[in-house]
Amino acid sequence: MTTLHEPVVTTTPADLSVWPASTTEPRPGDLAVGGVPLAEVADRFGTPVYVLDENEVRERCRTYRHAFPDAEVLYAAKAFLCRAMVHWTEEEGLGLDVCSAGELELAVTTGFPPERIVLHGNAKSPRDLETALRLGVGRIVIDSPSEIARLAAAVGPDGHQKVMVRVVPGISAGGHEKIRTGTDDQKFGLSIADGYAQHAIARILDQPQLQLTGLHCHLGSQITSVKPYLAAVRRMVGLMARLYEQHGLVLPELDLGGGHGIAYRPGEAALDLTALARKVRAELSDACAAAGLPVPRLIIEPGRAVVGPAGIAVYRVLAVKKTGDHTFVAVDGGMSDNPRPALYGVRYAPRLIGRASAAPTAPVTVVGRHCEAGDVLAADVELPSDVRPGDLLAVPVAGAYHLSMASGYNLVGRPPVTAVRDGHARLLVRRESLDDIRRRDVGL
Repeated sequence: MTTLHEPVVTTTPADLSVWPASTTEPRPGDLAVGGVPLAEVADRFGTPVYVLDENEVRERCRTYRHAFPDAEVLYAAKAFLCRAMVHWTEEEGLGLDVCSAGELELAVTTGFPPERIVLHGNAKSPRDLETALRLGVGRIVIDSPSEIARLAAAVGPDGHQKVMVRVVPGISAGGHEKIRTGTDDQKFGLSIADGYAQHAIARILDQPQLQLTGLHCHLGSQITSVKPYLAAVRRMVGLMARLYEQHGLVLPELDLGGGHGIAYRPGEAALDLTALARKVRAELSDACAAAGLPVPRLIIEPGRAVVGPAGIAVYRVLAVKKTGDHTFVAVDGGMSDNPRPALYGVRYAPRLIGRASAAPTAPVTVVGRHCEAGDVLAADVELPSDVRPGDLLAVPVAGAYHLSMASGYNLVGRPPVTAVRDGHARLLVRRESLDDIRRRDVGL
């Protein structure tokens, strides 16, 4: 990672443990990422602004390739996607996992090889499927029985398409109930327990234009333990063994999805990627040996773990207000650029940047500018007690599910995305302007 070639203030590892590896403090209170002071990014591009450390993204892609040298690693584009991210992913040797025609077309028109793309989605639209077939997507993950006939008809009697089946293994894992997807009580996939997965697979085998290459499962998000993945391996190999007994079917691929947990605040747990790779590989080998099956090629789909820790959101303080025992620090963004605290109760560790403060810290709640009581970015966090309007706050671990989930609430416009590398900052996605919003409004 690149650092500034000037004196750096020593900070304890815990201070910056969830920040990109290139983060330095060239002057007290003035953080730089990728060799670029964050205050300079804010002055140049305005606030709110997202900052991505390109080298951090690339290094995280390489970490996955090194940990899983024999697996296919697909970046989950839903976490964050723009043309630069497509380019970085392709250059680092990862494939892509997309969930819509929009994500797919952006990737392919940027130059990403369509055969290295997998299309997901629990409710794929006709446009999604048509676009996937037209562009030659590598695999389509079937998520419901109705997709089988629709996809076969779209492919046509002389066509050919590789598919996988998303299976629900009946395993509860994830950081919040709204992001647990491996159980039978949610909208994704086909259950092993009630036989729907087996029935769907039998129907696929009756469609000669559909080539079933493997099984897929995704347990949830923000998983910090290896154990659920090992349980998933055992259940998925168990299903593969039954399919071999019933149909003589040997599937060459097994996709374990993603959901690899990261730390949002110092001291929080994160998934041990090295342990995951080692233990999953051993569990898969043992389970297949016991079932008398060849070991399928493993596929994994990290998203948040690739881009999340590489991103920072920078805001400017608009107001500081004391109400009873509470101090509210209001910034110029909020739930329109980060709805995750309201959706999942995610907790962040914002930091004052751009100036040094000798004031003692005090508990505050950082809130957004929107007309919702739930527009809270960080509750009960420690900031210098002299924080004031005009100050800059930086929120680390902001690379995933921020811009991709941003909205047009209150018509404030979505923030820009910048990339920093080797002491230079550049614009990747421009700020959404009032002119952009007006142009979409076509009628009176």
